[in-house]
Formats: sequence, structure tokens, C-alpha cells
Amino acid sequence: MTGDAVEHRQLVIAGTGIAGLTAAIYAARANNDPLVLEGDEPGGQLTLTTEIENFPGFPEGISGPDLVNNMKEQAQQFGADLEHGVVESVDDSERPFRVELTNGDVYTCDAFITASGASARTLDVPGEDDLMGYGVSTCATCDGAFFRGEDMLVVGGGDAAMEEANFLTKFADTVYLAHRREEFRAEAQWVDRIQKKVEAGDVEIMRNTELLEIHGSAEDGVDHVTLAQNETGYPKDNLDDPGTETFDFDVGAVFLAIGHTPNTEYLEDTGVDLDEAGYVRTEGGIGEGETHTDVEGIFGAGDVVDHHYQQAITAAGMGCKAAMDADEYLGDLPESEAGEAEAAAEADD
Repeated sequence: MTGDAVEHRQLVIAGTGIAGLTAAIYAARANNDPLVLEGDEPGGQLTLTTEIENFPGFPEGISGPDLVNNMKEQAQQFGADLEHGVVESVDDSERPFRVELTNGDVYTCDAFITASGASARTLDVPGEDDLMGYGVSTCATCDGAFFRGEDMLVVGGGDAAMEEANFLTKFADTVYLAHRREEFRAEAQWVDRIQKKVEAGDVEIMRNTELLEIHGSAEDGVDHVTLAQNETGYPKDNLDDPGTETFDFDVGAVFLAIGHTPNTEYLEDTGVDLDEAGYVRTEGGIGEGETHTDVEGIFGAGDVVDHHYQQAITAAGMGCKAAMDADEYLGDLPESEAGEAEAAAEADD
């Protein structure tokens, strides 16, 4: 499709993570002709996970990419169309919705599911941007093997940081885990697993420690970092405190594991209600319509909604609900409205 063409679809799904693909499977089986748009991170965050042990049905585990590819194949088998495209904007001022992509392509649709996931956060410290891809990474499973034998620094205190640190022990001389507080946010099972790595000498924990700067070059990679440490925690907020120690520390790679930002910028000019962090607010609760947003016909699922659980299985559940809610909505649309929309799209071709 060229930049000026307009194609009409009953349902457009933004995102090919677990939520979007589950929605695609259910929507395709319901004969809702879904178009599924892959964004900048096809497959979502799960493609960065080497092994998934807690997704039901896989007692021996399955890799993230394998699970995503299986779900893509399943969705396409039932008739879903997958296209690469990043959503630039959604116009909800009239029906059908108008969905414009960054490449200029335009689709109209009767219903829209936002399942575009969330992107890894960074720290905005000196050296981070210049060395991203040259020793600085937000994905241990993508880049860890490139730094085999190096000392590596992981920044963060949640499940993601623990998983990154655990994975990197396969390659690192020593993994240093820096967290700005004394207590971790990670689940107990992850803390226990990392503690075993500490006892084995594979991991060292640096509590109440924050990253201030990353040093190196694109040619030679990361050389060392500057850290700050204060026993009361949050040393960046207390750099003038005599109790704060600032020091250089030699590592060959830095992995940032400090959370994610929802990919919902394209909804900012719509009537969809977003919270302070940009997550989509849905009806939620018990019973039907849980994935409804404040805009009738737009539904939310996965990490764009869920900033608490953020599990593959919860994303899949929401994707299922969103497709079922969208199916009910589409079923209630007057036939004339859907026909007029399709005719208008054809007229624009």
C-alpha cells in the first residue's frame, strides 16, 4: 500500500507481543479480519527472553522467540494479516477510526486494539547514548555473549535486573548488580536465585549504589563507569553528603534493567484516558467489557495497560479479553455503518 492509499479493516491491532498475537488469534477465529501491525520491536519484550519456564503448557520451557513465532503462525493460520508498521496517530474524531503509520500508510477500522507494549527505560547519564550498542545495552540476552570474559554491570533492583544478572553469569567474569536502595523490588525467588550466584562468586551486589557516568568509546567499547554510593540509599540525591562516596569502577559492559515506558504516544491526542506514566486506563473489574477504554471501539491489552503484573500469561489473558470485547462491539455495529466505511475506503484507493 502506498502512502496515499487508504485500506479499511474491521479490526486493527497495534503490537505483535503476546497480548496482540493472542488478540489476533481470537479475532481471526471470530472472522473479524484483523490486521496486526508490528512496531519497532516485533514480538515485544518476550523476544528478549531466552527461556520461559512459567508459561502453561511447556513443562520443559520455551524460548521467547519460539513462543512468539508459534503464535504468529497460529494467528496467520486463522486468517490474521501481519504487517510491519509503526502507528503514528489514531484519529477517533469520527467513525471509522483513522490509523496513520509513520511511513505514511493509512488504514481505517471499525475497532482498534492497542497492544503495543512498553519499551526499556534508560538513565540519561553521560556516555549512555554514545555507547549504546558499544558496551551499553538494555538486553542481556541480545548482547551478553559479545562481552564474554568481561566484568559486567547490571543496573536495577526488580525481576528484570535479577534475570539479566543471572543470564550474564554465563558469559561474565563477574556480574556486579547495582541498586540504588538497600531492599530489592524483585520477587523472593529471584533474590534467592541471585544470592546463590553471590555465594558461588559469580555475582556481587552493590546496594545503595547508582550509576553516574559511563566512560569509553565506540571504537573500544566501555572502559569503566563512575558510581556513587551512600548507605542511606539514593546517592544521586545526596551527592553533597559527606557520606556519599563517588568512585570509578572497571567494567567492560553495562546493562540497564530499570523498567519500561508504555508505547502509547499515538493515543495522546485521542479520548483514551492515560495515567501519569502513559499507561492506558481500561474499565477493568469483573464481567464483560474489561478492556474497554474511554473511547467506544478502542480496547487495551498487555503491557500498555498492565504496569503491575507484566507477565506473558496475563498479557495473553488480556489479549483474549480485548478480542472478545471487540467482537461484541463489532457485532453490535449497524451493517450500514460498516458498509459505508468500506465503500469510503475503496473510493480513496
